[in-house]
Amino acid sequence: MSRESHADHPGEPVEPALQGRLPESLRAELIAFRRDLHMHPELGHQEFRTTSAIKARLEKAGLRPRQLPTGTGLICDIGEWDGRRPMLAFRADIDALPIPDAKSLSPYRSTVPDRAHACGHDVHTAVVLGAGLVLADLERRGLLPRPVRLLFQPAEEVLPGGATDAVAAGVLDGVGRILAVHCDPRVDVGRIGVRPGPITSACDRLEVTLSGAGGHTARPHLTTDLVTAAAKVVTEVPALLSRRMDARSGLSLTWGRIESGHAPNVIPMEAELAGTVRCLELAAWHEAPDQVHAAIDEVATLHGAKSEITYVRGVPPVVNDPVMTELLRDAMGARRGAHAVEDTEQSLGGEDFSWYLEHVPGAMARLGVRTPGDPIKRDLHRGDFDVDERAIEVGVELFTAAALLDGRGPEAV
Repeated sequence: MSRESHADHPGEPVEPALQGRLPESLRAELIAFRRDLHMHPELGHQEFRTTSAIKARLEKAGLRPRQLPTGTGLICDIGEWDGRRPMLAFRADIDALPIPDAKSLSPYRSTVPDRAHACGHDVHTAVVLGAGLVLADLERRGLLPRPVRLLFQPAEEVLPGGATDAVAAGVLDGVGRILAVHCDPRVDVGRIGVRPGPITSACDRLEVTLSGAGGHTARPHLTTDLVTAAAKVVTEVPALLSRRMDARSGLSLTWGRIESGHAPNVIPMEAELAGTVRCLELAAWHEAPDQVHAAIDEVATLHGAKSEITYVRGVPPVVNDPVMTELLRDAMGARRGAHAVEDTEQSLGGEDFSWYLEHVPGAMARLGVRTPGDPIKRDLHRGDFDVDERAIEVGVELFTAAALLDGRGPEAV
C-alpha cells in the first residue's frame, strides 16, 4: 500500500486540513490502507498484522504508539499530556467477523477464507489513523490546542468486548472524553447521524440446556417430552418477558439456535438453545438476567424438564453524553454545514464502546457510508457489505474538527 501522506511533505500548507480538505496524497493513502485491511481481516485477539500495520504507519509519522498488553491493539498520544487537562480520545475497533466475503468481483475482496470486515471496522481504523496523521502535523506546527489519544481496540465482536481489557490496561488514564464513529449503510456518505442518550442497545448471550428422561415416541407419557419442552421455552419465554418487563425498556429475547434429537422415533434426553437478549434501557439491562432465569425455569419445570442456564453478560447500551453529542454536531457543521448532520434512532445492535462510557463521558456518531442513490439495501454483518470510501475523509474531518473545537472553541475551524 502507499505510505505517503501529508505528514511526509512539510512544504505543503496546513490550511487545507484546517478547512476540511485533505491533501489528495493522504486521501489515497487512507483508502489504500483500508483496502489492505479489508483484504487481510483478522478476528478478535488475532489482529497481529493489523496492529503491526497501524504501528508502522504511526511510527513513520514520528509518533510513539504503545501496544496493549493483550498482544493486539494499541494507543498513541499526540502531544505531551501535562497531567492536568484531560485528553480527548478517538477510538477505532480493528477486528473482523467470521463470515465469508461475498463481494466476488471486488478488487479488495478478503483473501482469508470465512473472514470479512463486514461491519466497517477497517473504515473506523482508517478514520482514526487519518485523524492522527493530520493532528500530528498540526501538533508539530503548534496548532493542536491540547493532546489527544488514539485508541485502536481489538476484539469488539467478542463478548463482552475488547473494551473491557483495554480499560483494565489503563487506556483511559489521562482521558476525560472519548469519541467514536460506526459505519451506517442507511446514511448517505458526507453525513453523520447523532443522538443524545442511548444510541445502541444492551446485548447479552444466552445458552440453555434442557434435560429429562427420553424414550420412545410411541410412549411420550412415560418420558419428559423434551422437544415439546424446548419448543415451549422458545415460544413462551419471550412472551412472558414481554409481560414482566416494562415495554418501554425494549427487552427482546431472540433465539438463534435450537438442537435436539437424532432420530424421528426417539424422544431425546437433551436439548440445547441459544440466543441473544437485547435491551434499550440501562436499568432494564441490570434486571434482565434474573427475569430471564426465572421465566426459563418456570416454563421448563411446567413441562418436566430441568434447565441449565448460561447467561453471558455482553455490553450495556451506548449512552451518548449530550455535551459530547453536541461536539460531534458542531464539528460536522463546521466542516460540512448543519445539513450534513441528521438525527438518528436508537439501534438494537450492541457495541462495546459503551464500556468506556461507564468511566468517561463520550459519544458515538453514525458515519454515512451509502452512495447517494444506491438502489441496493446493504446491512452490517453481511458478506456483501461495502462502503463508499469517501466516508473515510468525512470521518477524518469530523475528528480533526472535534479536536480543535474541544480545545479552542468554534473559531478554531
